[in-house]
Amino acid sequence: MAPSPERLCERALSILERLVAFDTTSSLSNLALIEWTERYLEGHGVASRRIASADGAKANLLATAGPAVEGGVVLSGHTDVVPVAGQSWSSDPFRLTVRDGRAFGRGSSDMKGFLALALAAVPDLQAAPLARPVHLAFSYDEEIGCFGAPAMIETIARELARPALAIVGEPTSLEVVTAHKGIVAWRVTVTGREAHSAQTHLGVSANMAAARLMGELARVADVLKASADPASPFVPPEATLTIGRVRGGTAGNILARTCEFLFDLRAPAGDGAEARLAGFFDLARALDAEIKGRAPDGGVRVERLADVPPLRPGDGGPAEAFVRRLTGDNGPARVASFASEAGQFQSAGFPTVLCGPGSIDQAHQPDEFIELSQLRRGAAMVSKLVEALSG
Repeated sequence: MAPSPERLCERALSILERLVAFDTTSSLSNLALIEWTERYLEGHGVASRRIASADGAKANLLATAGPAVEGGVVLSGHTDVVPVAGQSWSSDPFRLTVRDGRAFGRGSSDMKGFLALALAAVPDLQAAPLARPVHLAFSYDEEIGCFGAPAMIETIARELARPALAIVGEPTSLEVVTAHKGIVAWRVTVTGREAHSAQTHLGVSANMAAARLMGELARVADVLKASADPASPFVPPEATLTIGRVRGGTAGNILARTCEFLFDLRAPAGDGAEARLAGFFDLARALDAEIKGRAPDGGVRVERLADVPPLRPGDGGPAEAFVRRLTGDNGPARVASFASEAGQFQSAGFPTVLCGPGSIDQAHQPDEFIELSQLRRGAAMVSKLVEALSG
C-alpha cells in the first residue's frame, strides 16, 4: 500500500522546519544539519555515511533504504543555501514561517523542501516491501560551484549496486526538466603599482587594465547574444556571460594596486561558447607582460573556479518516462537556464532529470518560500515512488 500523501506532507513540513533552522550558507559548515539527519535516519534503522570535504568542515551524506540491488533511484539535493546578508526579510529567514499557504525561510524552495520530502518518506520506505532501493544523496557547496557532489557521485558509482536513474530535486514546480546549461566561472586578479593619480608614469592602475579586460568580456557577451539560436528552448536563448563582482582600488586619487573580478559563462551542451573567449585570454596574456614590464611584481592572473557540465537532453529516455509517471507531467520537454548537479550525475553515466517542488523564481530571493500545495504534490510524487519500487 502506498503511503498517505497527507501524512507524508505533514511529516515533511515538520522536517523542513528543522532543516531551515540550520544556517547552511555555503560560507559556513553544514555539519550540524548532517548530524541531525544522521540521527533521524538511524532512528528509522537506516545507516548512512559521510563523504567529507578535504578540510572536514563540510560533508555529503549518502544513505540507502531497501535492498542492495541494482535498479534503484537516487534522490539528490544540496544542503547549502545562499546568503541572506543585505536582503530585506519580513520574518526570520532561518525560522520556517507559514502564512497564506506558503512556508517562508531560506532554502524552503531551493532546496530543503525536496530534502524534507525525501526524509519524510524514510519510514514508509522502511515499511514497504521494496524490490529496488532508494538512495538519498545530500551534497554540500552546490551554490558556489557544485564542489561537493563529485566525490559523492564517485562513491555511488564505485560502491553501490548501480542505480537506474537520479532525480535531482531542484525547484522545477514538479515539472520534469531534461536539460540545463553548464557554467564555467573564473576569477581575474590584476596587480599593478600604486602611485598618485596625477603621476601615471610612476605606477600602473590595476583598475584601468581590468577595465580593458571587462570591456572584452562585454564584447563577447554581445556577440553571444547576437548569435543566439532563435529556436533554442532556453530563456534567454543564448549562452550568457556576466561579470558578477568587482573589487579594486582604495581611493579616487590613487592608482589602484589590485583589482579583482569574477565572471561566468553559462552555455547549453555543445554550444562551443567557451571558444569565444580566446581573444580575452590573448588580451590577459598581453596585459600581464605589459604590466610586468613596468611593475615586475604585478601582472594578470586568471583562475578557473568552477566547471559544471550541462545536463544534455535525454530524448525521452526511461528516466524521464519514469518521473513523468510519478508526477503525472504530460507537458513538453523542458529546460533550465541554471546549472545544477544533474549534469555531474549524467556525466558519471546515470540517467538524470531535474524535478522538485517549489519555483526557481523564489530561489535566492528575500522572503523565499515554497507553496504548501507544492509540498502536497511533492508528497504525492514520493508516495508513488515508494509504490513503484515495491515488489
